Amino acid sequence: MTYLSVILVYLFALIAIGIVKSRKIHTQSDFALAGRALTPWVLVGTMLASWIGTGSILGNAGKTYETGMAALMLPIGSILGIILLTRIAGKVRSYEKYTVPEIIGDRYGPVARNLSVFALVMAYMVIVSYQYNAGGAVLYTILADNTGTSIISIELATIIAAVFIIAYTMLAGLLSVAYTDAANSIIMTLALIISLPILWIKAGSWSGMETAFAAMNKSQHMQFGGVYSAMDIINFCLPPFLLVIGDANMYQRFSASKDVQSARYSTTILVFAVLFIELLIIVSAWVSSSMIPEAEVGKHVLIYAAHQFLPTFLGAIMLTTIVGIIISTADSFLLVPANTLIRDIYLNYINPQASEKNIVRLSRLLVLLLGIIAYIVSIGFSRSAGFFERALYAYTIYGAAITPALLAALFWRGATKEGAVASIICGTLVTLFWKELPGLWFWLPTEWYISLDEVLPAISGSLLALICVSYLTQKADPGK
Repeated sequence: MTYLSVILVYLFALIAIGIVKSRKIHTQSDFALAGRALTPWVLVGTMLASWIGTGSILGNAGKTYETGMAALMLPIGSILGIILLTRIAGKVRSYEKYTVPEIIGDRYGPVARNLSVFALVMAYMVIVSYQYNAGGAVLYTILADNTGTSIISIELATIIAAVFIIAYTMLAGLLSVAYTDAANSIIMTLALIISLPILWIKAGSWSGMETAFAAMNKSQHMQFGGVYSAMDIINFCLPPFLLVIGDANMYQRFSASKDVQSARYSTTILVFAVLFIELLIIVSAWVSSSMIPEAEVGKHVLIYAAHQFLPTFLGAIMLTTIVGIIISTADSFLLVPANTLIRDIYLNYINPQASEKNIVRLSRLLVLLLGIIAYIVSIGFSRSAGFFERALYAYTIYGAAITPALLAALFWRGATKEGAVASIICGTLVTLFWKELPGLWFWLPTEWYISLDEVLPAISGSLLALICVSYLTQKADPGK
């Protein structure tokens, strides 16, 4: 009951904060951008908590259980992406836009803008869907007895998680999420720092882990090199790299900062914060996996470790932190598409003169609708793919469809609206059809097709379409 009690106290505290903050929501800027008043350190906290979500806590940790120490390579893509993001943050903040499709539409016109809305909503619904599954996994675990049997089903646990996430997001939007994110980031960091040496000692340090992995026929889990092929590294690291440098979630945070300098400074700090936390998560999962021979349990390695291997109170804090990070990420990825649909569809085509009160009301309704859609997506994906695979798929949809056109809008004056439209369409279609319609790729060598995930073909096609079509249509573009 200790685990459940601590988590319930935390959840009720979140609801109380959301109710208090909801009274300060009067405009769309308040709901979507926290009134553009976030300080650098709050900005670092909310960006860290929204990025270190289920993709890290369960996705990277689950891949660590499968492959061992080699998983320390997994953060390479996101770290390189955030380093590049430090050069982008100030420019994005100076645009004074609410959404990524607004930036794309301002540069390329309504067709590109609408296509980017479609790609964004599709990718973010997949991301929110596995946050629900992750929240359900935590609830299912803490309500299990010593035999591993929970008093509720995983399906009911997922529904409970989804309902809470949707309700909390509807209350106060980014205004409440940003400040609880900052607290979550601090608690998460401290919990991981304290937990790692305890897990290390319990695992018997290096020699104990070697013995345990050998007994499981997993001696390669103690190797850093020679586990992943070059293609594996591309398949694993390229999607998060593409997502982070174009992530509307991060761009929303930049827009919510006090000024350009705050956006730049906070992103620089974020590089080191993400690297530190990602490595802590992977090392903790690696050490814990030496004590978990059951593969079914191993896919939730950090949840299981917090529940079984840590002192009760510390384990409860760790589980509460995981819950907080899951909620934070889900909130963020619900808010962005809701805000996007308001700004880029409703105010553009349906009711340009809508009052701020009606916009806030509709924003909350859209959070509810999108939350339900994400739950339906979670049902479809729950048995067909793991957290790691779903994360890479969602990152690829967004990264291949939107990131090239977005970066070109910011930094390449030669990009044309035709090139952007071709890039968005090509990136989206290749991602969707790469595995679903293998007959389309009959002209590729079989070994290439088998070894490639969607990301390299999708981003290659997107970039080629952007560059080639832009050069072919530059003279016809009246803006040139």
